[in-house]
Amino acid sequence: MINPSGGRGIYGKVHYKNIAIGIIPIDEAGNTWLVGQHRYPLDVYSWEIPEGGCPEGEDKLRAAKRELKEETGLSAKFWKQIQHMHLSNSVSDESSYVYIATDLTEGSTDFEDTEDLQVKKLPISEAVQMAMNGQITDAISVAALLKLDKMMQDGTLEF
Repeated sequence: MINPSGGRGIYGKVHYKNIAIGIIPIDEAGNTWLVGQHRYPLDVYSWEIPEGGCPEGEDKLRAAKRELKEETGLSAKFWKQIQHMHLSNSVSDESSYVYIATDLTEGSTDFEDTEDLQVKKLPISEAVQMAMNGQITDAISVAALLKLDKMMQDGTLEF
């Protein structure tokens, strides 16, 4: 690898086989759902929007629907993609997509064997405040909640 000045580079790249998917479910009262779990790499408990992986070749919206159902038991009639991000573009090619899900129907969760999750319903404003005050540190969740808040303030959030 040659760096921008023409010398030898020491760059490496981590390639992810999955695309990261995040979902912000919103009910008619302005509530959303967060998922809590222990994150082994950081050894911390983390509150996040519902998230999961989309294997290469799978439709991203299909993966979002699956992850929302698995983690919260929710299904949604209306979906809107609101965000695409590169998560750590200095070392990886990982990207993420975030969807808003509305017109919700509650059902039962279907956690994976590797998951020990807690789910909580709360007003969107509280979730945004958690992102602002550092209670939520997951990058996808913080970015998505702040973007949603801005869209709501600007009146550009349409379903």
